[in-house]
Amino acid sequence: MVVITAVVLGIWAIIVITGFSIGMVRTYIHTAILNEWSHIQIHRSDYFVDKALEDTIPNGFTTYQQLKKEFSNTYLSPRLLVQGMVSSPKAARGITIKAILPAAEDSTTGLSSNLVEGSYFDTDARNPMIIGQDLADKIHVSLNNRVVLTFQSYSGEITAASFRIVGLYATKDSRYDSQHIFVRQEDLKPLLGGDGLHEIAIRVPDGTDFEPIQEAIQKKYPDLDVQSYRTLSPDLVLYESTIGLTSMIMTIIVMLALIFGIVNTMMMAVLERVKELGMLMAIGMNKKRVFNMILIETLILGCIGAPIGMLVGYLTIIWTSTSGLDLSAYSAGMREFGLSDIIYPWVPSSLYWQLALAIIVTALIGSLFPAWKAIRLRPVEAIRTL
Repeated sequence: MVVITAVVLGIWAIIVITGFSIGMVRTYIHTAILNEWSHIQIHRSDYFVDKALEDTIPNGFTTYQQLKKEFSNTYLSPRLLVQGMVSSPKAARGITIKAILPAAEDSTTGLSSNLVEGSYFDTDARNPMIIGQDLADKIHVSLNNRVVLTFQSYSGEITAASFRIVGLYATKDSRYDSQHIFVRQEDLKPLLGGDGLHEIAIRVPDGTDFEPIQEAIQKKYPDLDVQSYRTLSPDLVLYESTIGLTSMIMTIIVMLALIFGIVNTMMMAVLERVKELGMLMAIGMNKKRVFNMILIETLILGCIGAPIGMLVGYLTIIWTSTSGLDLSAYSAGMREFGLSDIIYPWVPSSLYWQLALAIIVTALIGSLFPAWKAIRLRPVEAIRTL
């Protein structure tokens, strides 16, 4: 019962901890894709050299319309990206101004669902703007206040214009919220003194492979820079690669602890049955059969505990992946790292097969020393043991 219980708890712990770790990574990646990177971004070929205002996509809006028509099952958002400064009577900060088409941006990023106050450009106000809650706190402004945006126009002149805050948003990443504001393209273009697009963001529905779409766009528009979030944000690739590594590390740690538990328990079992083992060996049972008996007993114990542990772990993951683990008590700290306060644990189906194999290997390794001690017994001395 000790061994079986240890196996059950060990398997359950591996599944739950691995599921939580993977769920946290998947939440971070999903948040980054949804808010900032999308699955695919299209820019002018030399845009990332200087990110200059004039580095717009040739025939950008026409390209956007063609992509929207050709890939109707995706979500596209055309953007103007302008580096500037937002100023209030009390403070000023450098920011990125995203000039968007509200409907297209909302379908791609779900920006309206992140509003904590105000409305999503549903206003007749002149020059409406949506600003992050964190940024609003830093420059000491609130809903319906006016701020001044300062930026460089296409002609090279410094331009300043007043915008009214009509909405405050908060994503799961406080760093992003404090660096980006949103305005309508129709309001910013006249101030810039020109037209154009710097970026076309494309997000595919959940469960859809974006790579064929990326390859098709690259083939059709070889003069444009078409990149996925994996090249735009290498840290997301690093996080993705840790999913399998996390599972392996947790399995190794728990299995090492389980080996010592098995060795200890089976050694006690051997020492408590010294007289019985000596009797078996005295009546002709060879050392090979004694050795195999200890191995098989350990394997049976592991094979009883493993399915129970996997079942309990599977049910735990099913329950928590539906309801989620509420970590809202730590939401402020988690937003600093771009993490959601609701974690949905998840484990790949391959983990269960890996655990089944790991238990067999662990049981075999853990039984070797007790089995070796058993065959080292001398029958005459073992029979006389009290």
